[in-house]
Amino acid sequence: MIRRFFLAAAILAGLFVLWLCAVWPPPIWYRTHWPRQTAFMARDIPRAKGKNAPEPRAVRLYRPVPLDSIARSLQEAVIIGEDNKFRDHHGIDYLAMAQAIGYKRQTFDWNSPRDRRELKALLPQIWAKRDKLRGASTISQQLAKNLYLSPSRNPLRKLKEAVITWRLELALGKDRIMELYLNVVELGDNVFGAEAASELYFKHPAVKLSREESAALAGSLPFPLRSNPGYRPGRMKWRQNLILRRMRGEQIEVPQVEEEELPTPAPVDSATVADSTAEGVTESVSPVDSVADSTSSVPPADSTN
Repeated sequence: MIRRFFLAAAILAGLFVLWLCAVWPPPIWYRTHWPRQTAFMARDIPRAKGKNAPEPRAVRLYRPVPLDSIARSLQEAVIIGEDNKFRDHHGIDYLAMAQAIGYKRQTFDWNSPRDRRELKALLPQIWAKRDKLRGASTISQQLAKNLYLSPSRNPLRKLKEAVITWRLELALGKDRIMELYLNVVELGDNVFGAEAASELYFKHPAVKLSREESAALAGSLPFPLRSNPGYRPGRMKWRQNLILRRMRGEQIEVPQVEEEELPTPAPVDSATVADSTAEGVTESVSPVDSVADSTSSVPPADSTN
């Protein structure tokens, strides 16, 4: 009887480990391939209802391009806004996660009894503060979630996200992770990636993004459906301003923002949508009347900072 119990427990543990590691295509696939569709592209988004609700975008805008076809200013802006330690961590920023649940110190050392003791005292608060952990998500974690997972925040999903993140870091390296992230990140209703967003909002390819435009796209995260350069841009201008100031050398902090639970898609008014398919990837460019007001002028820097 005891032997059967341990055998069953071992089988269940093995199945759980397989579930944690089972993803298709495996991370190594993305060394040389673009995703045709990510988990986030395929998800069913809650949509607003009523006569004043915006019409959802019918055609997905998604056109992956190499990293050298995306302005370096966008890479810089996204790192500033989303993950300052992107080049230094190994996928997960443990200090940022600890600080998200209340850890007060600016350093953490697993070998320090004091650090471990202070962190242990905060562990019972993890569930209550789970929403704040979104702000501690690294770019690598966000890529793992975008490629493979749902927006669900249950503990098992977060555990699988961590495992996938480690595998992506091992398989791809920082430059490829950044390249994939900038090509699949959501930047509007059914708008994915820097190239599609740049063509839609600014009418030129991502390689020509200015600092202000890059900061506007980075400032839309993590609420691109509620505010982006073409829809309610005022909401993202505060983050755009902070990101720009950091890009110009000011030593200020760009606070992380918690992800919104039930986003309402926010399409940009467009005249026409033309789509073509190249190697199985939908490429669409949709013009907008003008979004210059949302990116050309930035509020003045606060002289107190």
